Amino acid sequence: MSQLLHLSDNDFDANVNHADKPVIIDFWANWCGPCRALGPTIEKLADEFDGKLIVGKVDVDQARELSSKFRIQSIPCIIGFRNGVEVGRVVGNNPAKVRELAESLAN
Repeated sequence: MSQLLHLSDNDFDANVNHADKPVIIDFWANWCGPCRALGPTIEKLADEFDGKLIVGKVDVDQARELSSKFRIQSIPCIIGFRNGVEVGRVVGNNPAKVRELAESLAN
């Protein structure tokens, strides 16, 4: 089983900007219904793309610096990174678009 990373303001840089693989981060909050609905999709992608992608979650209530830095205004917000640079973003509970982003990064 893959490891879904739970990232904070303190460990984001090491796990995303210096990652040796593409990264997908789910910016979410526990109180957000659409975020909770998308959660199983994120977990499934972490398993499916294990070894090809790093998949993580950032709780926007706990990581306010990151939320501000990436201008998170609506959640869930899934951002794809390659070499520490944002290359794609999906806002809202849209599993098909999130899968599309993951597939584009993994190939």
